[in-house]
Amino acid sequence: MTNDTYFVHNVETNNIDIITMTEDEQEELNNERKIATAKAKAELLQQEQKLAAKKAVLVKLGLTDEEAAALLA
Repeated sequence: MTNDTYFVHNVETNNIDIITMTEDEQEELNNERKIATAKAKAELLQQEQKLAAKKAVLVKLGLTDEEAAALLA
């Protein structure tokens, strides 16, 4: 697999260099991406669980989403 690249802009000379990440840099970036993905999935799961809990309360009360929205409006 090819390593990612990044751009370095030298403002004094206005040169732009394309740098390929070293193996260590690539590994660190991949780990950061995995952590960010895991956090996003965990947050999504938490939001889904909260929504399911709210819907369970509505069902227990015998209310539809529309009726609950009307009550809260």
